[in-house]
Amino acid sequence: MIDFWLAAGLLLLVALSFLLIPVLRSRRAQREEDRTALNVALYQERVAELQTQQEEGVLDAAQMDAGRAEAARELLADTEGAEAPRVSRLGKPLPLLAAILVPVLGLGLYMHYGASDKVELTREFAQAPQSMEEMTKRLERVVAAQPDSAEGMYFLGRTYMAQDRPADAAKMFERTVNLAGRQPELLGQWAQAQYFADGKKWSDKVQALTDEALKADPKEVTSLGLLGIAAFESERYQDAIDYWNRLLAQLPPEDQSREALQGGITRATEKLVASGGKVAQAPAAKASALLKVSVDLAADLKSKVQPGDSVFIFARAISGPPAPLAVKRMTVADLPVTVELGDADAMMPQLKLSNFPEVQLVARISRAGKPTAGEWIGRSQPLASSTTAPQTLTIDSPDK
Repeated sequence: MIDFWLAAGLLLLVALSFLLIPVLRSRRAQREEDRTALNVALYQERVAELQTQQEEGVLDAAQMDAGRAEAARELLADTEGAEAPRVSRLGKPLPLLAAILVPVLGLGLYMHYGASDKVELTREFAQAPQSMEEMTKRLERVVAAQPDSAEGMYFLGRTYMAQDRPADAAKMFERTVNLAGRQPELLGQWAQAQYFADGKKWSDKVQALTDEALKADPKEVTSLGLLGIAAFESERYQDAIDYWNRLLAQLPPEDQSREALQGGITRATEKLVASGGKVAQAPAAKASALLKVSVDLAADLKSKVQPGDSVFIFARAISGPPAPLAVKRMTVADLPVTVELGDADAMMPQLKLSNFPEVQLVARISRAGKPTAGEWIGRSQPLASSTTAPQTLTIDSPDK
């Protein structure tokens, strides 16, 4: 920060020079003006003396003219080279006053509107924090310096939760939601912080936040975990098991929290059985669809295509959106080829093969590499998405 103020001071000196140099020049001009005025006064005094001598008869007219001419020559010699006096409409005190007020006013405006705090924060964040407390203070300063930074507020809220400050975290998550919108993840974080801030007491506010989050995203992990905790605390063990099983299905296999979550499910199961209850079996997962299809090119088209032309093999719903449900991309050089189309190849999670009872298989050659338009195409008859028998598809028709 010191180098910043040194640079600012240097620029300030340069700016002041534009104000002070004219003032110094005007002082020199004033001295020239005062000397000229003195010479004029001496000339007038000399002329008056000559007139007195003429009136007394000491000088005649010719001597009077000669004396006056000599005095004029002396005046001209004394004033030669002097600059013409400058007339200032601003007055002498104003430049000096401006020289004082300009830097003071500039400093005040910079401290109010400037970014010195952001410059200092940038320098601080260039170095790793030494403790969680230091990180918290930095984030607090970021939020204070950038009150419209939703990211800064979100990370500060997470830091407060890590420090067991749920009340502060709830306020920060609420501000984040107001800035960034009611995103499911933010609503879940806000609900969790509010629940712990209220002493682990379920409230209508927390319920509304979790409901809104899961309505927008049924897989929102924080809300699922929180609902499981609340159900366990209120001895609704079956609900806790259901929520935690839903959460467990969203976590990747390598997630370290899976073990703790599985332990919670086990404890809830034991308490449910001990209380005389019976664990309800989870509904069987819907079988994922998987279609196996062999694609080849009609013999009369082989001379009309290029090896690098794109080949799109996809399945689309007979009754449903026109978008492909599963897609594989190959080239003409790969033909003939056998591929599998399944739920894992879905372009969008909500558009899976298993979600539609009847589909059609399509293979399209597109020289431009566009899956929606090409030169030649092959289509199958409608078939059930649960079909397990291998299918054969031939590209044999112009794509219209």
